[in-house]
Amino acid sequence: MNATSQADPGSRVRVTLGLTGVLLLAACASTPPPPTSSLQAAQQAIAAAERGEAARYAPAELSEAHTRLALAETAVGERKMVTAEHLADESRAEAELSSAKTSAAKANAVNDEMKRSNGTLLDEMKRSAGDKP
Repeated sequence: MNATSQADPGSRVRVTLGLTGVLLLAACASTPPPPTSSLQAAQQAIAAAERGEAARYAPAELSEAHTRLALAETAVGERKMVTAEHLADESRAEAELSSAKTSAAKANAVNDEMKRSNGTLLDEMKRSAGDKP
């Protein structure tokens, strides 16, 4: 047998495995798809916050949610999908925070009004009790 005409079967396996590894690395290095679900979740959270009057009660958080969403959309345009997904998630979180702060502020306002009403009722009861012998 001629040594130059036959290749070592083990070297073929190594070459095949090496090429497979390179192809797998190339596939992993490709740009991931746009984070459309994260972007939609952020948009929906912002819309819900706006419907709940977050612009009145938590404007800073709502503004930050809008800013993060705009940055996420810019990152998608620049094909930075991982960054875009993180920014979209941050946007959603800010929008949810603004909704929570809005709910808390509204609940506090209702609580304060109830306290005032209770105070008025107590004053009326005292006056009424004082008028009777």
